[in-house]
Amino acid sequence: FGDGKFLVVRVGRAPVIGGFQLTRCVKLGQSTLSDPEAAVRDLHQQISQPNASLVIFFCSSRYDLAILANTINQLFSDTPVIGCTTAGEIGPEGYCDHSISGASFPADHFVASVARLDSLKLAEVGRLQTFAHSLVLRHENQKGELPNTFAMLLIDGVSQREDAVTRTLFNSLPTIPIVGGSTGDDLVFEDTWVFHQGQFHTNSALMLLMSTQCSIALVKSQHFVATDQRLVITAADPERRLVTEINGLPAAAEYARLTGVDVDDLNLMRFAASPVVVMIEGKEYVRSIRQANPDGSLSFYCAIEAGLVFRVARGVDLIENLRLSLESVRQSLGSPQVLLAFDCVLRKLEMGQNDDTARASALTQACNTLGFNSYGEQFGGVHVNQTFTGLAIGYPEEAQP
Repeated sequence: FGDGKFLVVRVGRAPVIGGFQLTRCVKLGQSTLSDPEAAVRDLHQQISQPNASLVIFFCSSRYDLAILANTINQLFSDTPVIGCTTAGEIGPEGYCDHSISGASFPADHFVASVARLDSLKLAEVGRLQTFAHSLVLRHENQKGELPNTFAMLLIDGVSQREDAVTRTLFNSLPTIPIVGGSTGDDLVFEDTWVFHQGQFHTNSALMLLMSTQCSIALVKSQHFVATDQRLVITAADPERRLVTEINGLPAAAEYARLTGVDVDDLNLMRFAASPVVVMIEGKEYVRSIRQANPDGSLSFYCAIEAGLVFRVARGVDLIENLRLSLESVRQSLGSPQVLLAFDCVLRKLEMGQNDDTARASALTQACNTLGFNSYGEQFGGVHVNQTFTGLAIGYPEEAQP
């Protein structure tokens, strides 16, 4: 950790070069074609491979999802496919809008188990625990001797259930690293979708358990650090993620005062530039504001409650922070054959405003990144905002002939 936090956790062995050769087995692709059928056909041509255990895709919600699903089912009929809608896609073309990116994972190196949790807004703790334990039991019976297992969560980004679900699943899987993202709908904030068993589903979450002989490494990068300016939530509606008072004053006006802007100028870009930070078990996590409301309240992307103490955050160089994080991955793991990544849509907006998108794309392309811009990110059992979270997968080791 340092100024502008980043974290890398390595699991498993790094690739060995002497006496071994590195063989890339995960196939990545991305299509920017606007026609949904043509886009899926383009993606299929790039990532199709025999004996794939799983295909993962991320797509714009602007596609006709019925046509997209039908074409996926036709072309990937012999392979399980999961995915979700986004607020921007990341793949071989870098950061894109209105595209579809994806990857296929071969059964020789990856074993995958997937479960879907429906009626997400009604999911209580007991049901979540049963869901997690059932998936683990099923996966343990399938994964054999593969040493490294991780979990990926794709969860409805407008459900307002990410905090509770992430925390419960993390507590139910204490030995398995979990990363993930809240699904998007291109900043409409109405309906987001996950894809499972041939259909798109809303008010749902997908949990993937994947085991592999490849080394894996977790990544978390945030380019904000706390200042001394304190915000105490003195009145709130937790179920709606709504803050009505900060420091005993109307929330929007007090936030504007502390960040040095006019309350009438509060907008998405202002919130992206000045999020807040909360301390959890001695670590800083970013919390982002979604919007200022006409009644003077603030809507958040994450769980809030009266009594929480936030600090206004200041930003450091986003691109340099991302570069350092990804360089740490390469030092720990070697160059990954794929990096599953979840990057907050507010970071994407900041990159666009600062003309940094091309630089960020070059960094993610160098790490063979597959991911999407999300409405929130999951890491270590915590639902966060304005953070880049991910899991890098190294290369399998195969003896040279």
